[in-house]
Amino acid sequence: MEITDIRIFLRDPSANAKLKGYATVTFDHCFVVRNLKVIEGTKGLFVAMPSERAKEPCPKCAFRNAVRSHYCNQCGGPLSPPAPKPAEQATGEGAAETPSEHRDIAHPITVECREYIQRKVLEAYETARQQGQPSP
Repeated sequence: MEITDIRIFLRDPSANAKLKGYATVTFDHCFVVRNLKVIEGTKGLFVAMPSERAKEPCPKCAFRNAVRSHYCNQCGGPLSPPAPKPAEQATGEGAAETPSEHRDIAHPITVECREYIQRKVLEAYETARQQGQPSP
């Protein structure tokens, strides 16, 4: 597998935001992944994979609403509030990771693949930033 094209879409540099830009990556001239995000983290730039908000079904009509919604977007019925945490989780003993509101749509399976994609995207981002590519 080889990355054959990377397109970078820079965000407005005057906005002091953590999101620095988006990338579209083409693999082997035949497979495209859009909406990879270039983000400024506490340890520097990193690439976040494309994601979508997690959804859960309405108990009344089974319509899939975004996690932590208060009312169903289909029937308007109230959605159940999140379950309270058990006592041992509240104290931090053996606390399980809280479910995320977002989940990756596409992501690398191996560390080597993730590092390869991140290295190539960040190189393309730096090149685009230095050339002063205008935002779309």
